[in-house]
Amino acid sequence: MRSRVRELFRERFGGEPAAVVRAPGRVNLIGEHTDYNEGLVLPCAVDRDTVVAVGPRGDRRFRVFSREWGEERGFDAERLERGGGWDDYVRGVVFALQERGIALPGADLAIASEVSPGSGLSSSAALTVGVVTALDRCHALRLDPVERARVAHRAESGFVGVPCGIMDPWASALGRRDAALRIDCRSGAVRFVPVPAGRAGLLVAHSGVARRLADAGYGDRRGECATALAAARRAGVAPPDARALRDLAEEDLPALSRVLDAPLLRRVRHVLSENRRVDAAVAALAGGDMAAVGALLREGQRSLRDDFEVSLPELDALCAIADRHPAVYGSRLTGAGFGGCTLHLCDPDAAEEVAEALATGFSDRFGRRPEIQRVRPAPGAGAVE
Repeated sequence: MRSRVRELFRERFGGEPAAVVRAPGRVNLIGEHTDYNEGLVLPCAVDRDTVVAVGPRGDRRFRVFSREWGEERGFDAERLERGGGWDDYVRGVVFALQERGIALPGADLAIASEVSPGSGLSSSAALTVGVVTALDRCHALRLDPVERARVAHRAESGFVGVPCGIMDPWASALGRRDAALRIDCRSGAVRFVPVPAGRAGLLVAHSGVARRLADAGYGDRRGECATALAAARRAGVAPPDARALRDLAEEDLPALSRVLDAPLLRRVRHVLSENRRVDAAVAALAGGDMAAVGALLREGQRSLRDDFEVSLPELDALCAIADRHPAVYGSRLTGAGFGGCTLHLCDPDAAEEVAEALATGFSDRFGRRPEIQRVRPAPGAGAVE
């Protein structure tokens, strides 16, 4: 794909690109719907990339060609407006850079991706991190990985208008080979946690149900978390200056049960217990205890299904089918839910056998075979050599 992107650039724009970069998608091992509650997450970048070839222009125009969309879009850096298309993510990066005081020259970009939209592997972060990394290389902006992640997050949240957390761009920009990132979404602090390839096989199965992060369900859950926090503050369970559910603890749940209705209490219980599961998973990975990690994945799936209510029958079925296999340690949905993918932690020597059992079992129930990929924690965004 990387050589093909060079060819696409030559075909569309003539000449050679000044730089070719890659930015990976991500899978979240555990820590779901905690990022916008300023909690803890444990994602890793995966070996599926968005690749961007870029060349400078002498004006402030941008021309962008997408292999997946099969079309070219153009815009002027001085007149940035959302158009509702895939190129809004590119416009958003330009917007976020200019917001930082960078008078960005124009560029031509050719883009191709292995990260499918709607898969739950964060195609949007791979795209925005890839574009900012390409522009950084092309125009010698000298942004470090965290700065590039911040630009990518601002592009999606501040320009495209998706109320997302920081997890996805942080994972795409800062990933390491065979490691997950424990990210504190309040401070932005990152700790790298080894995920040994010889002991941890990672399978990602697509439910066949595409999801859009901007859909109502995701926004509803964010709103419910905010409503619950406000109620907890009014009742004195949370301190007056509490700014996120991160400021509460599982020990507060009995008091919260007296001031929150049942759905809101379930939402809060998921977030608070999920933060605990992240650190428990970090400890289990550090000790090489894959069975303990798997048990936490299964517990997290039950919480996402029953307390946060973001699972679907297809996601539940994928997890149940896989967890019946003796080589599977544990499964759960990954990403925001409402469709997308499931994650399955298994014995790496049995990964192909598990994938076939999973595909067959799902096909027997739903009449179609899911797309299943074996992924490995990968390095974050950078230049293609």
